[in-house]
Amino acid sequence: MQISPSILSADFANLERELGRIAGADWAHVDVMDAHFVPNLTLGLPVVEALLKVSPIPIDAHLMIEDPDRWAPLYAEAGCQSVTFHIEAARDPRELARRLRASGARAAMAMKPRTAFAPYEDLLPELDMVLVMTVEPGFGGQSFMADQMPKVRQVREAVKRHGGEIWVQVDGGVSATTIEQCAEAGADVFVAGSAVYGAEDAAAAVDQLRSLVAAHHH
Repeated sequence: MQISPSILSADFANLERELGRIAGADWAHVDVMDAHFVPNLTLGLPVVEALLKVSPIPIDAHLMIEDPDRWAPLYAEAGCQSVTFHIEAARDPRELARRLRASGARAAMAMKPRTAFAPYEDLLPELDMVLVMTVEPGFGGQSFMADQMPKVRQVREAVKRHGGEIWVQVDGGVSATTIEQCAEAGADVFVAGSAVYGAEDAAAAVDQLRSLVAAHHH
């Protein structure tokens, strides 16, 4: 059970300090948006390369971009320990996942809320993680979509059938009030943005989320 705070809700002028505030988390979730795949523009490879030099924890780059086939491997080569591409944008997801793994990153596939999982189940052997978006990607601070929990369950059941250790990640509106239903549905990696960075004490918020999931798990 891992907590991955999203820096989308952090102070972009002080990212090194903001990463320090979540040093007790498992991952730093970095949202890369290109203003094409999603209607927002955040940061790209040069900033991620700078973050990799100072981050106290591994970085999961969530690429909400067009043409991940071209760009995603560069994030893996730069040293991101996990790289997540959107299945809606990938032309050859199998080959892309293999290239990410060959560069030493965990390969992850993300799905928008309206994207069905079933057509992509056969990709599981190539993947280390599946991300079920619990908001429409593009902006932080949105409301959690509980109607995505059946999809989380479906992914978890497929992972069990397939075997192997594939993580199931949820991202969007994850907070102290929603994280337990995500765990219940089978998620084991939890991305939280405003729930962590909107808190007075980000480290305490990470600990609280972790203890809610741990209590649920035991």
